[in-house]
Amino acid sequence: MAILKIARMGHPVLSQIAKTVDDPTAPEIRRLVSDMLETMVDSDGAGLAAPQVHVPLRVVVFQAPADRDDRLGESADYTAPLTVLINPEIEVIGETRESGWEGCLSVPGLRGLVERSAHIRYLGFDHEGHRIERIAKGFHARVVQHECDHLDGVLYPQRMSDLKKLIFESEAHHWLPRED
Repeated sequence: MAILKIARMGHPVLSQIAKTVDDPTAPEIRRLVSDMLETMVDSDGAGLAAPQVHVPLRVVVFQAPADRDDRLGESADYTAPLTVLINPEIEVIGETRESGWEGCLSVPGLRGLVERSAHIRYLGFDHEGHRIERIAKGFHARVVQHECDHLDGVLYPQRMSDLKKLIFESEAHHWLPRED
């Protein structure tokens, strides 16, 4: 296993559409997944997409832990276990959308308020070839959509409707409700 270098906003790999994985169980995919998981944990990320580690393939890893830091008031009501998702597909369920603060390992030090679908169904395969199909809400739905955007060459600032809400993490306290 190895910790991989993370591509930062502006690198061409982050603006490409990633290629479909022919065999999710191939040894090179298993190795990639293992390295991505180690990199995500080392970077304290909630998710990571293969293009973020300079590999233009449709592979994401993510987790939505119940004990997640909620500094910016993000909805963490719906959790997801550590998940490997290869060749993912997303289906929006309903028209409800929610705004939430997002960060990204490829856009370090910044947070942005992004509106996303509140309720989705996603499917794909894990690195053992097993089909995964889940319903997701809250932060779980947000992290899946965020990571899958990477597979289509989209970074979260491109989803923002108001760039005045693109902030440095160090200034996040200005956006939080005051505790009296």
